[in-house]
Amino acid sequence: MEDEAGLDAVLGEVGPRLRRIRHERGATLGALSAATGISVSTLSRLEAGRRKPSLELLLPIARAHQVPLDELVGAPPVGDPRVRAKPIVRGGRTMLPLTRQPGGLQAYKVVQQPSADEPDPRTHDGYEWLYVLSGRLRLRLGEHDVVLGAGEAAEFDTRVPHWFGAAGERPVEFLSLFGPQGERMHVRARPKRG
Repeated sequence: MEDEAGLDAVLGEVGPRLRRIRHERGATLGALSAATGISVSTLSRLEAGRRKPSLELLLPIARAHQVPLDELVGAPPVGDPRVRAKPIVRGGRTMLPLTRQPGGLQAYKVVQQPSADEPDPRTHDGYEWLYVLSGRLRLRLGEHDVVLGAGEAAEFDTRVPHWFGAAGERPVEFLSLFGPQGERMHVRARPKRG
C-alpha cells in the first residue's frame, strides 16, 4: 500500500511538470500535438492529471522537448545519479542495460551497426516494445517486413518469429523494452507499397 501511494504521488506530479516544461519552451498544445502525434485532448488530459502517463506517451513528449525522460517523471535521485552500466556487445549490436531487476521488465538502449547478414527470425517467450531514436530499423515479424524511422515504435509478442537490425548503410539507435509475460500481439505497420 505504501508503494502504491508513492507511485500515485509520483504520477500525480507528472501532469504539472509536463505543463511547466511546455510553457518554459513556449509551446502550445497544438504545436506539441503536431510534434508528437498525440492528440491535443490527450495532452490536455495528461497535463490536468486526468490521463495516466505511460511510456508510449511520455517518450515522444520527451523527444519533442529534447529532455531526458527522468525530467518528465521527476524520478528522485538515489545516491549517485550517474549510471555506469557495462555495455553488452554482440555481433555488431551494442546494448546498454537501463534496468537492473533480473526476471522483470528489461530495458536497453541499443545501437545496431549495418550488416549484410540475412535476417534469421527467432522466437522466445515474452513481449517486446521497440522505439527508434535515430536511423532506420528493419523489423521482420512473422509475415511483416517493415522499416521504422526515428520516433516510430513497434510492439509484439516474441513467440512470433522476429528479427530486427539496421536498415541501410547507417547504424540505428533504439530503445528495447522486453517483458517475460506473454501478451497479445499488436503491430502498427504500414503495408508494403507495390
